[in-house]
Amino acid sequence: MRHALWLALGLTIPAFADTPADALDKAPSKFAKAGDAKVHYKSLGEGKSAVVFVHGWCCDLTVRRDQAAALDGKVRMLFVDLPGYGLSDKPKIEYTPEVFAKGVEAVVKDAGVEHAVLVGHSMGTPVVRQFYRLFPDRTKALVFVDGGLRPFTKDPAEQERFLAMFKEETFKETAPRFLSQMFTKDSPAALKERVEKIVADADPRVAISSMRAMLGPKWWDEDPVKVPAQALMAKSQFWTDDYKAFVKKLVPDLDYREFDGVGHFLFMEKPKEFNAALTEFLQKQGVMK
Repeated sequence: MRHALWLALGLTIPAFADTPADALDKAPSKFAKAGDAKVHYKSLGEGKSAVVFVHGWCCDLTVRRDQAAALDGKVRMLFVDLPGYGLSDKPKIEYTPEVFAKGVEAVVKDAGVEHAVLVGHSMGTPVVRQFYRLFPDRTKALVFVDGGLRPFTKDPAEQERFLAMFKEETFKETAPRFLSQMFTKDSPAALKERVEKIVADADPRVAISSMRAMLGPKWWDEDPVKVPAQALMAKSQFWTDDYKAFVKKLVPDLDYREFDGVGHFLFMEKPKEFNAALTEFLQKQGVMK
């Protein structure tokens, strides 16, 4: 069960240390206001339509360096630090998918974007799903990256047992151990080390609140997704035939693709293959050259 739940939590990591500086690093920081809090983001390109990258748990916008480099000059892109993460403000609030979705909307509005293709990795999947619920007129399409559209358990007792693993005072020790389960046997050691570092640097209060809120039943209604959608998934025992049938019924005409030989961070482990699949989808939506 622990293996299944990490897939829902959306853990992501920054690019490898030897990744050269690219357009994302050089782009200036911008800040939008969501209520009283500042939400940090970066923008590449111009236009009223944009691809908006939404990271997962204990992460920030830097995880998308490979996508920024590959797609720069071909499509407008926004890279968001969700509220509580990265350089965004960290107010003492409950960090729910709705808080995150409204933070993303603040960025979209501040950037002058009218229509967005939202790419959400893992925890980012329920975030972009909630964005679509709240702002359907701004949502051109959705991309789910190794993230679920239904909970892995509806048992409150099981959820509480899982959440009990994480306490603020021991977070920096328990979270990296938890993350060690997220890789394949062939995952690079450097990748694992970067995961441990990024989670250790995350604010435990924000991380635990994010996890608890996201597992709540409020965010898992089975309302259909009626905009174009793509699912880019790591081939895994957790994405069962039953789950695939469920999402294809929930999301008509879903472009569902699986990648072999990768863990949860497929967009970093096989960026060329991932970028090619995403590019094909974006071209079909008419937002990319």
